[in-house]
Amino acid sequence: MKNLVVSSGAGISAESGVKTFRDADGLWENYPVMDVASHDGFLRDPALIHKFYNMLREKLIDAKPNAAHYGLVELEKYFNVNVITQNVDDLHERAGSKNVLHLHGELMKVRSLRHEERVYALPCDKLTDKGLETSVDTRDPYGDPVRPHIVFFQEAVPNMDQACVLAQDADVFVVIGTSLVVYPAASLLHYAPRNAEVYYIDPRPSAVPSYVHVIPKPATEGVKELIEILTK
Repeated sequence: MKNLVVSSGAGISAESGVKTFRDADGLWENYPVMDVASHDGFLRDPALIHKFYNMLREKLIDAKPNAAHYGLVELEKYFNVNVITQNVDDLHERAGSKNVLHLHGELMKVRSLRHEERVYALPCDKLTDKGLETSVDTRDPYGDPVRPHIVFFQEAVPNMDQACVLAQDADVFVVIGTSLVVYPAASLLHYAPRNAEVYYIDPRPSAVPSYVHVIPKPATEGVKELIEILTK
């Protein structure tokens, strides 16, 4: 099977009702982005961070994968599909995608503040606070405090090297629902081999090289068209 690598952004989840911090002038769910999504913000007010991500988890529970998510699962019948996503939601996994790499972390997980390799999926009976809510008092089995398993602004993107390797092995590379201005994720387009087929799905696409096939549609419509193109 050929390798199909997808780089997905906020646009694919927007049609499931998931808001992003780019929806309104530096605000995310009416909070200043740097207060709730930065390393400095966490150091300044960890209680606010826990409260904010508790609220996001509650909203995510009600969200459902859309036709674009399911369309990528359909393509697994024809390709070896790897999804590299900038999104922190779990909609790709809930739709059934087998290989998903999260660049910016995962909303439904937390990790130890002292040993970042200790990651816990929520809800988790191993934590002193059970369920989806955490606080500054939540402790893991080793007595360590926890934080959201999110890559905040001002922090490195630990999965970027793995993402670049996946992109370099692509026979087909697809960008969905991203402005291509958020780095380092935006650079993945340039790691795809020049002999690869490259597609870009977005209703307001940014300027891209001439070899990129642009599908100027929302993710659900664009993925439907992509399937028709790739499975002729």
